[in-house]
Amino acid sequence: MTSQPTLNKTGNDPGGPGEPGAEGSGLQAGLKNRHLSMIAIGGVIGAGLFVGSSSGIATAGPGILLSYALVGTLVVLVMRMLGEMSAANPTSGSFSAHADRALGSWAGFSIGWLYWFFWVVVLAVEATAGAVILEGWIPAVPQWGWALIVMLVLTATNLVSVGSYGEFEFWFAGIKVVAIAAFIVIGGLAVFGLLPGVDSEQAGISNLTAHGGFLPNGAGAILTGVLLVVFSFMGSEIATLAAGESENPRQAVTKATNSIIWRVAVFYLGSIAVVVCLLPWDSKSIAKDGSYVAALDSLGIAHAGQIMNFIVLTSVLSCLNSGLYTASRMAFSLGQRGDAPKAFARTTSNGVPRTAILASVAFGFVAVFFNYKFPDSVFLFLVNSSGAVALFVWLVICFSQLRMRKIIKAEAPEKLVVKMWLYPYLTWATAALIVFILGYMLTDTEHDGRQTILLSLLVAAVVLVIAFLKKGIRGGRPAADAQQVQGEERSEVSAG
Repeated sequence: MTSQPTLNKTGNDPGGPGEPGAEGSGLQAGLKNRHLSMIAIGGVIGAGLFVGSSSGIATAGPGILLSYALVGTLVVLVMRMLGEMSAANPTSGSFSAHADRALGSWAGFSIGWLYWFFWVVVLAVEATAGAVILEGWIPAVPQWGWALIVMLVLTATNLVSVGSYGEFEFWFAGIKVVAIAAFIVIGGLAVFGLLPGVDSEQAGISNLTAHGGFLPNGAGAILTGVLLVVFSFMGSEIATLAAGESENPRQAVTKATNSIIWRVAVFYLGSIAVVVCLLPWDSKSIAKDGSYVAALDSLGIAHAGQIMNFIVLTSVLSCLNSGLYTASRMAFSLGQRGDAPKAFARTTSNGVPRTAILASVAFGFVAVFFNYKFPDSVFLFLVNSSGAVALFVWLVICFSQLRMRKIIKAEAPEKLVVKMWLYPYLTWATAALIVFILGYMLTDTEHDGRQTILLSLLVAAVVLVIAFLKKGIRGGRPAADAQQVQGEERSEVSAG
């Protein structure tokens, strides 16, 4: 059983914003309130919402709304737990650092590296997706060239300062938010017959039940739909990582946590509801063109495909930008705790963890190479083996919060400004639901759910073995002591 670590006076992890670093001054508070607000809003809107929803609609029909509602509720509950821990102790490592404190160094090490692995694979996936769109617009540059250009530009952005990352993400996320908001408003007017030129016989709330009922493929399709949409929600936790580099971390985390309900309700449930009301769920255009393109076409909007390509490209660039930022900050936090090379915890004079960024993007470039040279073997393994990491992260957050609540109440009860509802019962219920989804994935052979969970478990097992071997070599030193030693080492370097 691990000893209960203490929270430091500032509420930040050692070496966080304002603390001394090995080269510069540690991570700095370079994110403004408007940056954090837009990162929090846009963080839940991934490119998967635009390009992956059509398969969910085809599987569950209008009942896909229940799938989104179920996963959305899960995300709200998990974010509430994470918000409770992060508001009490804002840190660049977020849930990995909380797991380190609450469950032990093996937990922080394992989930931190799995999360890093997830995002560097995402870098390759999103870079390729963006390259496909850009090549369609400017075919003179090959796909691999566009992927290289996009990765280099966003790497440079992240290397300048955290403020430049925040500024880029502010505009990327802003475009996504405005686009979805406009889609919901215009689509909603069409659904209720208030938009001229729209076929009133095709669009309407009746589409929810008129084509085989609300659940045309049975209630079981709701769970299958959950498997198809759950990964499009990954990214909601980015705001808690970024809050560590804001002017007021505790306030930023509290605000992001409290707003998660309406963000999920509006952007996910609202936009999908508009899609399934504008068109019959079994419309051939949804399967052919994608749900949002088909919906825009039904509204008579010219060049709907190109408009959606622009929005998807923006989402891809946003995901790339945030993915590189998130992976590098997780690597930075792992370096601080002695779970990664010490170089990862060093920062420039601008507070940028340069080595952590370059190491993350280097793996991303390798993954891009595998995507072009070995798409059906090595790259497919990387994608599938990282596919269930989101669920692993959420499960670890549940178990971390169960213990962190007791630690916070015992040592700094005044920092418990965000509280998980109905603790501990709702936390246990959330963990049980995540385990159920993981178990259900093992029965899914049609959508590669079984392969994804098995490969993800394999990678997780390998990381866990490394974590326990490392813990044995370190002699079982508690995570809190390790952090204290590293903080003293950094102070000595700074003084020297």
